Amino acid sequence: MKLCITRIFRREVQRIASPKLKAFTLTELLVVLVIIGILVLMALPVLMPLISRTRSVEAKQGLKHIYTLEKTHFYEFSKFSNDLDKIGFEQEKLVSEGGKSNYTFEVVTADTKTFVVRATAVVDFDGDGEFNVWEIDENSNLNEVVKD
Repeated sequence: MKLCITRIFRREVQRIASPKLKAFTLTELLVVLVIIGILVLMALPVLMPLISRTRSVEAKQGLKHIYTLEKTHFYEFSKFSNDLDKIGFEQEKLVSEGGKSNYTFEVVTADTKTFVVRATAVVDFDGDGEFNVWEIDENSNLNEVVKD
């Protein structure tokens, strides 16, 4: 009787101690990760111009906002301002300073009839060494001066 209980106990211990679970092996997981990495590397060159274009939306929106502020300043004072603070534009913190903005804005020229405002990227989006530059003038002509 004691021998029978011992066998049953051993059998139960083995059953509990070594349950067989269905799972993936480490090799299978590594193969899947390698395949995903290869697919990402193949897609990256195709997606880089798209990423650069979407980042330039920030410059376009900022320049259009400055255009509106300059026009408002012109209607009040009959001249365009060369000071972004005077027209009420607040530069968001740059990415290089821990903020979210990828562009820095500056007034290139401003007088009684014309103005030009420039947005210069502080990040090289595609890694080619050139930084994206956009400009807008008093006629709302938005131009990409340097393509990234």
